[in-house]
Amino acid sequence: MSQKMNLMHFIASLLLVLSLSIYGCQKKNIEEPVPENKTEEPANTKATTEAYPSNINTGFTHADGSFSYSEASADLGGATLTGWNESRAYISGNWARATLAPNSVSNGLIAGADISDGSAYEATFKVRFHSEFDWSRGGKVGFGFLIGEGNTGCDIASDGNGGSLRLMWYNTGSRVFFQPYVYHRDMAGPCGDTFGKSYPSSGSLVKGNTYTVHLYAKSNTGSSKNGWVQVIINGTTVLDQSIRWTTNDAQRLINRLSFHNFRGGKDVAVWGSSQTSYIYFDDLVVNKIN
Repeated sequence: MSQKMNLMHFIASLLLVLSLSIYGCQKKNIEEPVPENKTEEPANTKATTEAYPSNINTGFTHADGSFSYSEASADLGGATLTGWNESRAYISGNWARATLAPNSVSNGLIAGADISDGSAYEATFKVRFHSEFDWSRGGKVGFGFLIGEGNTGCDIASDGNGGSLRLMWYNTGSRVFFQPYVYHRDMAGPCGDTFGKSYPSSGSLVKGNTYTVHLYAKSNTGSSKNGWVQVIINGTTVLDQSIRWTTNDAQRLINRLSFHNFRGGKDVAVWGSSQTSYIYFDDLVVNKIN
């Protein structure tokens, strides 16, 4: 009888130990804390800071000659560039020069670089037109910002998924001037909104003169008109107002630096030129604010 009781106690003890071990393993799987020095790898993030810069400061200080892809990428914070055409990019006296080919539109240096996603960016750069530049009707010029899907090319931004802030030069026949060229949720027509603004407000741009351009874009949130757009040229405020860039928060951030230099417009007969022309750039500074 005593042996039987001892056997029963042994079996009960063994079952208790096994059940506690199983419970302990289950509890550990559920509640085990992550060590303090362990970090999770964020999903769907951009690969490296170098590939997606948020701050750029360059004077294009290279030897005269072709402005190579590698030089341009280094100047733009190590970014991966799209649209870089070395046959239309040149360095002249520490200025970057974009070539606009003759007898066509969309015929210049139309490039861009991804930048770190942000809700507010500013850019400043110097620009001048060659002393024999042919104004023709006008075109896109200089650096700018793309937001969300980055609407351009008369792709109206009324779906609320993207926008852009760029600059144009425009020739009325009696005046030549800069004007803002903006795609945003509330734009009236399919092509960029100029807000009726120009620089200079009277008279014309002068070939060979240097102009300092400052651009600022701040994203709005949701469907609010709490974004901002600003264009300042040679210290004169051309555009400075609230704006609704997008209505889709998933597409609200500024994500690309544009460098668009070309004639047009779409109609070669209206916007084209029979001449090869040059535009020069210097002292580019880009800052992510938020």
